[in-house]
Order: sequence, then C-alpha cells, then structure tokens
Amino acid sequence: MTIEAHISIPFVYNFDRALERLATDPVNAVDLSKREIRIPMEEGNIVSLVATGSTAIPSFKLENVIDENQLDHIKTLFHFDRPLDMIAHHFRGTDLEQLFIDHAGTPLIRSFSLYGTLMKNIIHQQLNLAFSHILTMRFVESFGSLQDGVWKYPSPETIASLDVEDLRKLQFSGRKAEYVIGLSRSIVDGKLDLSKLTQMDDEEVIEEMVKHRGVGPWTAQNFLMFGLGRPNLFPLADIGLQNALKQLWKLDRKPTADEMIVHFASWSPYLSYAALYLWRSIE
Repeated sequence: MTIEAHISIPFVYNFDRALERLATDPVNAVDLSKREIRIPMEEGNIVSLVATGSTAIPSFKLENVIDENQLDHIKTLFHFDRPLDMIAHHFRGTDLEQLFIDHAGTPLIRSFSLYGTLMKNIIHQQLNLAFSHILTMRFVESFGSLQDGVWKYPSPETIASLDVEDLRKLQFSGRKAEYVIGLSRSIVDGKLDLSKLTQMDDEEVIEEMVKHRGVGPWTAQNFLMFGLGRPNLFPLADIGLQNALKQLWKLDRKPTADEMIVHFASWSPYLSYAALYLWRSIE
C-alpha cells in the first residue's frame, strides 16, 4: 500500500535548477521536461517527485510513498523542511550576496544512499567530471540493479566480494579499486558503520572516516555535505571552489587557503551553502 502526497513550501525554491544539477549525474533518474525525479528508496520502492508549482510558489506531488516516515525523509533529502530565505538573508552584506540573489532558492540536496555517496566520492577523486560520471555509471551498471528504469548502487556485500581486476576492467586504477573494495569490506565487517556517522558531529565523522584507506579530508567533507546534509563544510582543496572564488574576486591566480579561511567568519554557519552557490556560479 502506497500513498500520494502533495507538498507546498513557504519559501523560494528553484527545483528546476536543482534538477539540472542532479541531471548531470547519469545515475539519477531525472526528466527535465516533466520536472520529475524518481528516487530509489532504501526500503525498496521508487518514489516519484514532480514539481507542480513555480520557484516563487513551490509545490510538489509525490507518488509511491510507503508511509509518513518515508515522506519526512524525502522532505529532509530535498531541503523542504528548512527555509532557504533565512540562509540567503545571512549572506546579505557579504561578498557572496550577489550569488545568493542570482541563484536564489538553490537547495542543498542530499544523496539518496550513504553508501552510494561514499562510493561516488571515491570514484570521483582526481578525475575530471565527465570521466568520473562515466566511471560511476559503469560501476553501477556492472554491479548495481535497475528497477523500473531507475539505477540503484550495488550493495557493500557485492563490492566486498570483488577482486581488484573486476574493477580494473572498467578502467579503475588499481589503487582506486583497492579503496572501493576495502571500504566495502570495512562496512560489511562492521569496522565502518555509516548509519552511526549520522549521530556524530562533523569533526568526529572526519576523524572516523580518514582512518580508512582512500578517505582523505576532501572525501570526508563531501560525504558530510551531500551524504549527511551538514550545513557548515567548505572543502578548501576543491578545485572548482578555488576557480569560482578566483572568478568572483577577480584574481589572476587561485586563492590560497588562508585567503579563503578569512571569510569563514562571515559565511558560517552556512559554509556548505557558500560552497554550493560558488559551484553553481561556474556550472
């Protein structure tokens, strides 16, 4: 038994721009013309989320939702439960004010699978965006599953059983294959419990994750931001952020870490949104 739900939210929310960003990842089942995304849920069902309103008056229809708990989870994933206008107001008077005007209502959308988020972050390490998406899709198509036209990431158990050569055939580097398999085995063995990370603060999550081979600060911070939806992360080593600030600040070089950190006082406690809107400015 499933339910259909209708949601209205009382703040500016640009679902079309959010869908455009989600559509760049071929794993996501996005239909821009229908303003729809189909979401694979951990419980096994596929939920359809369709925009029925506008950016100024946002409303949505959800189909194939199991229960109220799942509905609340989707609201959290898509940032329906936290006003974006309050966050935009925080950036008034800062050097990012115009970005929050130009890209008003852009939400920080969480990934649909914590394990998938971790795998994607490992695969994307030190690759250009186009090839990282190709490699992620090969990974999902080879070892994941297709349900009603929606791809699901494989289970940790499936990847833990692989050999490095199984991933090398997909053009993984040997080291990256070792990371993906090793992390999956740590999850299966209980050495890395992704669900427990949701109960830890940011520093505790980073400390726990970087114990595992293949996970550095950049990967841990991206997991916090997009996997757990934490609001105050800014990956200093991210090339895209450096390029966005170079453009914004009209520099002839990328900014240094110290030049970026000096702005954290005025951007906090919403560093994740500063990062999101900076990425958006160069996409």
